[in-house]
Amino acid sequence: MAQEIKTQWLGNMLFNADTLGGNFKIDAAPESGGEGKGVRPKALMLTSLAGCTGMDIVSLLKKMRAEVDDIEINVSGELSDEHPKIYHKVTLEYIFYGKDLKKDKIEKAVQLSDEKYCGVMEMFRQFADITTKIIYKEKKSS
Repeated sequence: MAQEIKTQWLGNMLFNADTLGGNFKIDAAPESGGEGKGVRPKALMLTSLAGCTGMDIVSLLKKMRAEVDDIEINVSGELSDEHPKIYHKVTLEYIFYGKDLKKDKIEKAVQLSDEKYCGVMEMFRQFADITTKIIYKEKKSS
């Protein structure tokens, strides 16, 4: 199944991306010739990884009847020194909030997303070492 997005140059380093779920701006940082008016392309890759695995986990936890109050997924990527600069190390930190969390089911959901369901994770695996970490917290601080 082919998927298609369209981008249009808006001047300087700014582009508008028209995607399957809406549109947004992509831009470079000022130190790279942009104006910082949009998402950076490489940051968008990390965002896609968090979104993909997050959606898997939410769906799996619902099927497993393992309720959580909230989930945060923090993704960091370490870029190579040489051009083209690519992520060669990526760390995902999953933070689950709630009382009486079913840790075995949460860990299974993360594992299934990581190893079976998340296509973005599999794409990242082609060029980066991926590390995951799970943290449990009873409640979110304000």
